[in-house]
Amino acid sequence: MEITSAEFVVSNSRADMCPQTNLPEYAFIGRSNVGKSSLINMLTKQPKLAMTSATPGKTLLINHFLVNKEWYLVDLPGYGYAQRGKKMMDKIQKLIEYYVLEREQMTCLFVLVDSRLEPQKIDLEFMEWLGENGVPFAIIFTKSDKQSSGKTKFNVNRYMEVLKEQWEELPPYFISSSEKKTGRKEILDYIESINQYFGKFLPKN
Repeated sequence: MEITSAEFVVSNSRADMCPQTNLPEYAFIGRSNVGKSSLINMLTKQPKLAMTSATPGKTLLINHFLVNKEWYLVDLPGYGYAQRGKKMMDKIQKLIEYYVLEREQMTCLFVLVDSRLEPQKIDLEFMEWLGENGVPFAIIFTKSDKQSSGKTKFNVNRYMEVLKEQWEELPPYFISSSEKKTGRKEILDYIESINQYFGKFLPKN
């Protein structure tokens, strides 16, 4: 897939106020500071499309970006940032749950995981919740450039082994680096294959 255009459309604090279209949506979510904004900017080749910040937990809204005028890339708030306070965390949790479970246009959820870390309980519990609710998702292991390829491979294999303890069928996964643009083609090709499968794509000029 070639990205010819990517534009910010709208931010919302309520899932029921998201764009009323039939276009497929691919949402990105993960713990705070997992590199979500940098990944979105890398995928779209627009360095400033999604706001990046040295302070984790900045995304508090559902952000829609229209890509190639064919599908939406959706930036969801990160989960698990305790410094937000319980009231804000509860609000964000409800926002995420409503979007993920009720948004009919949501075609696939990409769960971002830091490739440098051991399997984290909060990520595993979130994926288990997705499975219990039949939500289609894939995993993106981020920040692979921050360590050796051998270490990344070891950590990813370890992660998938842990998932095998609870899952009969493992979700698709991708290894990425926003700095080196690793995984860009694979992720975009995966999105394109789903669009084609469901027939929700516009013919190329």
